[in-house]
Amino acid sequence: MSLIAQRLSAIKPSASMAASLAARELAATGVDVIDLSLGEPDFAPPAHIIDTAFHAARQTRMLYTPAAGTPALRHAVAAKFARENGLAYAIDEIAVAGGAKQVIFNALMATMDPGDEVILPAPYFVSYPEMVKLLGGIPVTPACAAEHGFRLTPEILESAITPRSKWLFLNLPGNPSGATYSQAELRALGDVLARHPHVHILSDEIYEHIIFDGRSFVSFGLACPDLRDRSLIVNGVSKAYAMTGWRIGYAAGPRALIAAMSKVQSQSCTAVCTVAQIAAQAALEGPQDCVAEYRAAFERRRDLVAQGIAGIDGLTLAPPEGAFYAYIGCAALIGATTPQGDTLADDVAVSRHLLAQAHVSSVPGTAYGLSPFFRISTAASDATLAEALRRIDTAVASLTRPPRR
Repeated sequence: MSLIAQRLSAIKPSASMAASLAARELAATGVDVIDLSLGEPDFAPPAHIIDTAFHAARQTRMLYTPAAGTPALRHAVAAKFARENGLAYAIDEIAVAGGAKQVIFNALMATMDPGDEVILPAPYFVSYPEMVKLLGGIPVTPACAAEHGFRLTPEILESAITPRSKWLFLNLPGNPSGATYSQAELRALGDVLARHPHVHILSDEIYEHIIFDGRSFVSFGLACPDLRDRSLIVNGVSKAYAMTGWRIGYAAGPRALIAAMSKVQSQSCTAVCTVAQIAAQAALEGPQDCVAEYRAAFERRRDLVAQGIAGIDGLTLAPPEGAFYAYIGCAALIGATTPQGDTLADDVAVSRHLLAQAHVSSVPGTAYGLSPFFRISTAASDATLAEALRRIDTAVASLTRPPRR
């Protein structure tokens, strides 16, 4: 009898973590590797957040908190939703977890039955389908093409819904594509969903503050208030406040769902780190200057990468509308031959070539359900990104490509 559960046989490790591990292993041999595989801001959290956590740890006994989070943090989350998103939630409609990923996992654990379907518009965040499969669900992954801005359309959504559909996942702005949605576009999706009352909506809005070109962010909850009773709005402090390692995510949704998610958490990790919850409260309630500063830096870096990729023959990139990634098209490189005589059969091979030849780590589009692309993080410094672009240009130029038809 195998020790390892059968349900893990279909689950793949995180592709972005795997790419980062490969980069670290290469770097350990003495190679100068630029790792652009993980999405982590290179800023430190604002000083007032760290100071608050430090003083709390020195002066307060760090005891267990309620499974759903401290009342003080949930009040801060409720105030954030009201202030920034125009959404009104009571604290028993809010749950806190160890990052947005755990929020999503708890929601699926609380709701999924074997054979339930979850609609994941591709390209999607790498962990979505693996969490669905782990819990016995079936990922349904309609392709959202680059020429349509990687956005889900009402027509594509309608065609993906079946009697077994339980959830639709949206990611606003999207990882890896950076796609955003206007209020009208979200409302059009809501009109489709209104005709299918068995479908629930999980709107992952972790990148809401990282949005470019003067766009205004609109929460799905605000665009489709009539779907409130079957919507879960997910967010966290990781991206906006450069607090990835603090692991605080939160969600707002129907009381029954929040209670079920809290039950799951109470029997898994009991509750989230107390000092991290205090820090997250400080982030939400304290000065917000850092949010605009970080956004401006990410937009500048987006521009730098978009301009650099535009100058590399064989790669394509429409400037991302949000988040801090570049989902780079590499169709022209498929079938090309490396200096070592290997043929690039797919975007996995393209990413391997960039690591081997340019010493730049990326994640292949296969991991996000839409090929041929590769993703790089644009959350690194300007100098690092400029050097990475130079190396990518050289690696692409080293290829022998088949004649164009």
